[in-house]
Amino acid sequence: MEHDLTPDGLTSGGSSPDGQGARSRSQHQRRKRIVQAAAALASRGGVEAMQMRTVAERAGVALGTLYRYFPSKMDLVVAVVGEEIDLLESSIERRPPSAATPPGRAVDVLMRATRGLMREPELADALIRSLILADDVEIPLGDRMAGLLLRVSTGTTPEQATEEQLALAGSLASVWVQELLEILRGRRTHDQIQRRIELAADRLLSGL
Repeated sequence: MEHDLTPDGLTSGGSSPDGQGARSRSQHQRRKRIVQAAAALASRGGVEAMQMRTVAERAGVALGTLYRYFPSKMDLVVAVVGEEIDLLESSIERRPPSAATPPGRAVDVLMRATRGLMREPELADALIRSLILADDVEIPLGDRMAGLLLRVSTGTTPEQATEEQLALAGSLASVWVQELLEILRGRRTHDQIQRRIELAADRLLSGL
């Protein structure tokens, strides 16, 4: 029997800290299964394949449970975007960019992200199209990529950065999203995208 979730993701009712910890781990694992199921479906059939009932069946949870974690399909898309960026950040931590300049390090990150997403073009297309179409749910792709670019290029976090640094990193992240759309539409090659991102990074980040 699955427990109801309180707004902070913990089960309701009194229980010991150990019991709460076990339930919290179980809820985290269940949420991860749901997100992985959604990503797997999107990688084969885009956003259209991410039907809530299908996701629930693939993840092995009740439909009501899925809706408690993710009230809408767009909330689920946001979670998949977050998972993809988590994977990228883990890769960056394991193997930091080695370029000597801020633009070079930023290009390294963006091209790694491009290669990673293009291994699953249907998933990439689903995420980018959702980013464009979303009007009532914030998709964190641009903001999180901008934050990652700041960290690798300047060593600062978004909280520490100046308004100008935030704007420049955000602009470069926006250029990358647009270029990713172009490669998904077949209008750019990988080499063309890299060159355009290199140009944008040189213009935007050389002074950082």
